Amino acid sequence: MAFSEFRPLDEKVLIEYIKATPSLSSQLNNNFDNLTIKEVGDGNLNFVFIVVGSTGSFVIKQALPYIRCIGESWPMTKERAYFEALALREHGGLSPDHVPEVYHFDRTMSLIGMRYLEPPHIILRKGLIAGIEYPLLADHMSDYIARTLFFTSLLYRNTTDHKRAVAEFCGNVELCRLTEQVVFSDPYKISQYNHWTSPYLDSDAEAIREDNALKLEVAELKSLFCERAQALIHGDLHTGSVMVTHDSTQVIDPEFAFYGPMGFDIGAFLGNLILAFFAQDGHADEQNDRKAYKDWILRTIENTWNLFDRKFVALWDTNKDSGDAYLPAIYNNPGLLQLVQKKFIKDLLHDSLGFGAAKMIRRIVGVAHVEDFESIADASKRAGCERRALEIAKLLLKERRKFQGIAEVILAIQQVQ
Repeated sequence: MAFSEFRPLDEKVLIEYIKATPSLSSQLNNNFDNLTIKEVGDGNLNFVFIVVGSTGSFVIKQALPYIRCIGESWPMTKERAYFEALALREHGGLSPDHVPEVYHFDRTMSLIGMRYLEPPHIILRKGLIAGIEYPLLADHMSDYIARTLFFTSLLYRNTTDHKRAVAEFCGNVELCRLTEQVVFSDPYKISQYNHWTSPYLDSDAEAIREDNALKLEVAELKSLFCERAQALIHGDLHTGSVMVTHDSTQVIDPEFAFYGPMGFDIGAFLGNLILAFFAQDGHADEQNDRKAYKDWILRTIENTWNLFDRKFVALWDTNKDSGDAYLPAIYNNPGLLQLVQKKFIKDLLHDSLGFGAAKMIRRIVGVAHVEDFESIADASKRAGCERRALEIAKLLLKERRKFQGIAEVILAIQQVQ
């Protein structure tokens, strides 16, 4: 091990570290000439260094013991790097085409060395703001979600292995508590961290804080989030945690990973696509009214869910003799299995809509907002987009059990705009 105690990285320390770490120096073929190092961490929590040599490259991500965007006044465990590395390896084994490879992990330094997703990879959120279509996005994301969720659930695993894995990831409680606060608590009360496009959304934020029906539903979702160890979820699967090119889709940053409800990941992804949809009017101009692009986003939401449904059930059919959830001795005829699957998928859709809606609300009236809206300079135009997103989010959260399928959800979104 290169360092016996934690120290925050800078370029000089990093070069020293790489030279002392064979699993990293070998990625560069031990060639340290013309090494370029760039710190690019634009996230809220970490240092991220891109290291490029003449013969190889990688990314170094270091967790800091506080929330970077707020500073040392909000401490945050650096142990999260351990769970991120664990999740990258676990999910990477299940969906190798869509998770960057981990080369090195150092628990003392809270440091992960992994594949550099070279240009033209960009953060999906930035691509959505720019109006770029990604024809394979729904196929790739449905693949990643179906495989990571299915194979870490009791549909595939026995309860002994599952409990052991759940116990391990219970250690990531601090990041779970952060989610509990910012997603399920702060938006529904007065909090120093909340902000919104004021004064335009003042009454909207207040309406959320005084909506009893909404609070009842949020309590139920919080309970699911805290108590239901259904599968190893990414825990922060928004459009800022996905890097894309025309034909590559890579899921990054699973530091919030733990055993939780499957719908939280699906909802995070779909909810952020819905936010991107409602932000489009704010990015439209004379050259491009973004109408065609909004249609593409809706198709992507629909396709992601439908492909996920098909792939997840196919994995289930193929592995129906595995897992402790539905023992073949009991679920012993195709008709019964189909009933079980139909109910499972319908419940999962409802969970996903609830969680997705909660994630949408917190991005508009909570602590951390999204660039989709923040990059709309005209505040009154931005507020108009955000208000429409809030309207559909409240509807989805309160009425989620009324939706029989994703097509009805798309229709509801179209009726709000």
